Amino acid sequence: MKYQGSCHCGKIAFEVEGEIDGALSCNCSICQRKGSLLWFMPRTALKLLTPEDAMSTYTFNKHVIKHHFCPECGIHPFGEGTDPNGNVMAAINIRCIDNIDLSTIPVQHYDGRAH
Repeated sequence: MKYQGSCHCGKIAFEVEGEIDGALSCNCSICQRKGSLLWFMPRTALKLLTPEDAMSTYTFNKHVIKHHFCPECGIHPFGEGTDPNGNVMAAINIRCIDNIDLSTIPVQHYDGRAH
């Protein structure tokens, strides 16, 4: 299935293809503050519909995850990183996807503070 999403103001818009079979809620220092529900997929499944330079990026700690956010409205639509096997992945904040019922998506809680 193909989904569309964006930050609040629309400066960062994207399309993503896949099946949302669940989301991850992480309690690490940044995810807890953002309140994101993350859906992980290969980065190739994510297509930006707006210029890449429209977004800002934040990294911290080991600087291995690129937390992308809108410099205009502050919303974090997705992040990028590499999985343990070396595959480039996207972590989509499903709260930024249009026309989905979040109450129907199972959420797994991940203890990011312990890792």
